[in-house]
Amino acid sequence: MRRVTGRQGRVVRAVVALALAGLATAPALAQDQQPPDDEPIITDQEFEKAVPPVSAEDDPELGRKLESIEEFERKVSKPVTEAPLAPAPATAIEDVELAAPLPPLETFRAEPVVFAGEATAPDDAEVAYRVEVNGLAEADLASDTDLLGDFQRLSQLRRKGNARNTTQISSRAGEDVLLLKKLLAAGGWFDAQVRPRIDRPDDKGPLVVALDVTPGKRFAFSSITVEAEPTLPPDLIRSNLDLAVAEPVITEKVLAAEAKVALALPENGYPFAELGQRDVLLDQDTGAAAYTLPVTVGPRGTYGAIRSEGKEAFGADHVRTLARFKQGQLYDSRMVDDLRQALIATGLFRAIAVEPTRTGQPGPDGTEQVDLVVKQEAGPPRVIAATAGFGTGEGFRVEGSWTHRNLFKPEGALIVSGLAGTQEQGAGVTFRRSNAGRRDRTFELASELHHAATEAYSAYTGRLAARVSYDSTPIWQKRLTYAYGVQLIGTNESAFDPRRAVRERRTYGIAGLTGQVGWDMTDSLLDPTKGFRLTALVEPEGALRSGFTPYARIRLDGSGYYQVADNIVVAGRVRVASIQGAELDQIAPSRRLYAGGGGSVRGFGYQQLGPRDINNDPTGGRSLNEAALEVRYRFGDYGVAGFVDIGQAYTKALPDFSDLRVGVGIGARIYTNFGPMRLDVATPLRRRPGESKINVYVSIGQAF
Repeated sequence: MRRVTGRQGRVVRAVVALALAGLATAPALAQDQQPPDDEPIITDQEFEKAVPPVSAEDDPELGRKLESIEEFERKVSKPVTEAPLAPAPATAIEDVELAAPLPPLETFRAEPVVFAGEATAPDDAEVAYRVEVNGLAEADLASDTDLLGDFQRLSQLRRKGNARNTTQISSRAGEDVLLLKKLLAAGGWFDAQVRPRIDRPDDKGPLVVALDVTPGKRFAFSSITVEAEPTLPPDLIRSNLDLAVAEPVITEKVLAAEAKVALALPENGYPFAELGQRDVLLDQDTGAAAYTLPVTVGPRGTYGAIRSEGKEAFGADHVRTLARFKQGQLYDSRMVDDLRQALIATGLFRAIAVEPTRTGQPGPDGTEQVDLVVKQEAGPPRVIAATAGFGTGEGFRVEGSWTHRNLFKPEGALIVSGLAGTQEQGAGVTFRRSNAGRRDRTFELASELHHAATEAYSAYTGRLAARVSYDSTPIWQKRLTYAYGVQLIGTNESAFDPRRAVRERRTYGIAGLTGQVGWDMTDSLLDPTKGFRLTALVEPEGALRSGFTPYARIRLDGSGYYQVADNIVVAGRVRVASIQGAELDQIAPSRRLYAGGGGSVRGFGYQQLGPRDINNDPTGGRSLNEAALEVRYRFGDYGVAGFVDIGQAYTKALPDFSDLRVGVGIGARIYTNFGPMRLDVATPLRRRPGESKINVYVSIGQAF
């Protein structure tokens, strides 16, 4: 982000020349070393034999008498006279910079690490030291960031501890000099100087490695220029380039401002806009920075056709169902990103890309039509899944499913599921069409067979149901959700007859409607830390057994979450439910209301709260109320929780909030990428005969 010209350019070249000269004149440290005494390669006798014989006949010089030493010294002592060389013709200096006088040598003085006193240590000892940074306070106070804190976090001197010798300390100091210069340059101090030195204190304590900082001028913008073609609106680029004259040149702020422009242009109809290389001209004398940003705007576009290519999960027609924009609307990259997210949320792709492409075709209001090319790479459509859980009074429970997510294109899934547990067994087949006719709408048609054998009842049940919903997914959490549907139930159950005081099997035929609406303001579907949720469920039903009995099941749920610290969350929930329009004996036991268990009131067994028959077996009720308060503490991928649950079920149609039972406990959490795994241990307060002292619950996801 810096351009250097003129005088400063000469300085840079001179520094390079001096650096090269320093390398050329560096002493050859290895010259003083003596070669080792090695054995001769060949013996003298072998050498004499290898030399060919030479006689005076071959070389007349060999026959002459040797010159004496005195004669040789007289010859070399005579003065040598040479004719002076003729001066070379003058040549004009064409390079203006070469003609200019050289800057003083002080300008290029190297800044080595200065050692004060003897600073050596034995080879087997470590050298202790401490670090001081001087002269940074003024710049740190003027900066928007914590310069000293950033240095301490990244410093090699601070991170690596004691050194083996002062050479290693000097190397670390050199790295920290560069680090300080980079940190200062990022804040606008481009000419900062940092001089390292090592001092030995008088008290023989650890060495002091001092880095003396001279920040110099802080460069500020003197002008901000955008080179671009006109846009609509006219100030689209400049209003999003958050830089102002007289502000310091801060690298992070420059990058953020340019990123904002790069986002704003495609969000306002310019999908092919490109930012060029910025140019910042620094004036060393005044500290002024002239900033220029070239931008290639490209055509203003509107949505054209959607085309699909690659290994397709479905065609372009269904892609248009997922899009929230229409052909002819002004291009907005946020809507394209939204479409990409919707495609990812289908779970059908290994890779997916949505790219704009130019067509050259005119659009409305002088725009150009921009087609979207959806590049698909369909993933494997079959999925096998399994979940498991355990609860006191409920026993073990394992569910598994096989799914073909795109058997009936587009997005028509076939799901075959099974359930095996201590008290429950079942199997089912479901057809599910996602994004059915419109985005985020799901249609389901399900059939299942189920057997349950609890202390409250034993039931063999068949169910057919159809449902239309607008639900959240782990990828796409929605604020408003709703569902409505119809179901037919046939069930044979054992039920207690209070008039005869015996249990007998009864067969019920049940037809009903389902309506549910929810409002979710939390920050996570599986592990919320703030916000609240509200849900209302209404199920008008009619039971056919020795006559037709209509009634309505109603349930209201609310939960809230508050983060008191980075790793501490306080959560609470309430539930109120009621069955209106029928007596308890007219309602099938499996459709009554029960309290107790891991999803209800922890500390008690499954369905163990509420009215009981003469055999002390739960009979279920027509109303209930529940509440819970939980404190969650997380550390890394683990967490603990403490909780208090309270609740009760009643035979009356409305809860009277009497005889409330309380359970307390602690829990452990293991956080995974699909949500927390939960283990809770709880005990009832004022335990009654027959109730367990310890109740254990294992599941996936938070309790609420």
